[in-house]
Amino acid sequence: MQRDDDSSTRLTGTLPRPPSAEGEDCLVVIFTGSQSDIGARHVLKSPVTRIGRSRHNDIVIPSDAVSRHHAEIEREGSEIIVRDLGSTNGTFINDGIERTNECRLRRGDQIRIGETVLKYLSGGDIESQYHAVVSTMALTDGLTSLANRKHLDSMMAEEMSRARRHARALSALMIDIDHFKRVNDVFGHITGDQVLKRLGASLKQRLRPSDKVGRYGGEEFCAILPETGKAEAAFLAESLRAQIASESFVEDGKKIAVTVSIGVAALTSEAHYMELYRAADRRLYRAKQLGRNRVCYED
Repeated sequence: MQRDDDSSTRLTGTLPRPPSAEGEDCLVVIFTGSQSDIGARHVLKSPVTRIGRSRHNDIVIPSDAVSRHHAEIEREGSEIIVRDLGSTNGTFINDGIERTNECRLRRGDQIRIGETVLKYLSGGDIESQYHAVVSTMALTDGLTSLANRKHLDSMMAEEMSRARRHARALSALMIDIDHFKRVNDVFGHITGDQVLKRLGASLKQRLRPSDKVGRYGGEEFCAILPETGKAEAAFLAESLRAQIASESFVEDGKKIAVTVSIGVAALTSEAHYMELYRAADRRLYRAKQLGRNRVCYED
């Protein structure tokens, strides 16, 4: 719902997709609170393109985490410059944790404004770049860049089929951030999103190359572990839990304590991948009942 542009900015959709001529620089929405706005494309036709919550902007982001006049994109010769307009919550480029006042954009750069992430596309084959981005988004969670739920289900079904065909082990981990609502309540949803993003990156880095990880939903992640029995999976889960608990999550100068609970399940004779999810999820719930920040591999 569009908020009154005279309302205050919360401390912490876009316009309909316009037509785009081939070769025109544009911004594509790759993550935002409104699912219907994902994939929207905004052509940078004017010398200056203004972004903010007010309906008078060229790109309107109706979120109270966004200032009325938040940022602008300006052409300076052959360069495209993003400039923050003194916003309350700041403008960020790519994975940067420091606010940017002014930055020259390169093709593929991401601009984070409030809870919305826009990707800058430029060059001669915009249409090809756009379809490549949309294709990636169909398989990828826009916030964490991990597999989304649809892709996760597909990978799980594929790995289960392979495990049964070759009589090999297969395990799954369900990983949930403890007291995540408290993180959002105390530090704000923008910081909460960054915790999710950093945890996703940590999981991807620490799991083995053959493992697959995705965002199951909300603050819950799932790791698929091919050729891994329950005992080995439990050992790996405990290693992940301990490493995350010892890590310092610092966002916008704030140190945030993050722990996870993990449920472990191994493939048995169930016929559908949902059974493996359910078994791991039951044990995740059990880990939370037992006090959180722990691994559970038995019902």
